[in-house]
Amino acid sequence: MRRLSPTLLRTLAALTAAVVLAGCSGGGSPSAESTPSESPSASASAAGSGSASGATSAEPTPEPAPVAPTEGACYRLSYDDAVAASTTATPVGCKRRHTSQTFAVGALDAVSAGHLLAVDSDTVRRQAARACPQGLPRFLGATPAQLRLSMLRAVWFTPTLEESDLGASWYRCDVVAVSGDDQIAPLEGDLTEALERSDVRDAYAMCGTAAPDDPAFTRVLCSESHTWRAISVVDLASLGKAYPGVRAVKGVDAAGEDGDCASAARDLADDPLDYEWGYEWPSKAQWKAGQIYGRCWAQD
Repeated sequence: MRRLSPTLLRTLAALTAAVVLAGCSGGGSPSAESTPSESPSASASAAGSGSASGATSAEPTPEPAPVAPTEGACYRLSYDDAVAASTTATPVGCKRRHTSQTFAVGALDAVSAGHLLAVDSDTVRRQAARACPQGLPRFLGATPAQLRLSMLRAVWFTPTLEESDLGASWYRCDVVAVSGDDQIAPLEGDLTEALERSDVRDAYAMCGTAAPDDPAFTRVLCSESHTWRAISVVDLASLGKAYPGVRAVKGVDAAGEDGDCASAARDLADDPLDYEWGYEWPSKAQWKAGQIYGRCWAQD
């Protein structure tokens, strides 16, 4: 028989003691799975050896950036929703009742002079405020004058601060139909190139409940009850970039008795000797917002 050396005997004795101790720490169970009585180090050891019940050291997966809006999508927004800086409304089918349609989505540039700007800063918001109104006539298939005689307007949205923190950096342009002072009207189907059709132009045309200089005047869709209609546009860009004052915008030749407004109303009247017309000039606030034109009105 082969004799074991004293060193080897001491090693075997130590290993045997370790096995006995390990069996005691597991509560007598032969299973290798972790139990609530295990110490954190024992659980970590089990996890490292491939145990399914051990703790994991993997880092949490970062939340993905929100998906950008989709061009052509339709939404059911209220007036307050439409004039808000951001919206979390979900799309609805464009064949269902809706009040807005997304006609453009673009990328925001949130860096200025090497500094990252907040998504709700004026500098970032101005990008959408310029791009969306400029893109609306092309989407609707309308001339600038046709759009100015309609109640269709562009509104725009940027991501919420939470969405921006997750990486969202887009702006969204929607078209809405304004009706009254604080309402938006339902839209009919897809408005892509819609103003190329005369029936659609008439449905979304701008009308009034009274003459434009009447205190009871309210701007409404021509598909609603009305007594006056906006019939033509007077371009005032020749008066300069700064607001020239009420006298200047009110006293243009087009607004005179023999001007374009009177002529346009006369052409539409049943009796060219018996008709009424009106001229609506922009206020300083409207001029600053981009309305560098006036409108001619006639009874309807």
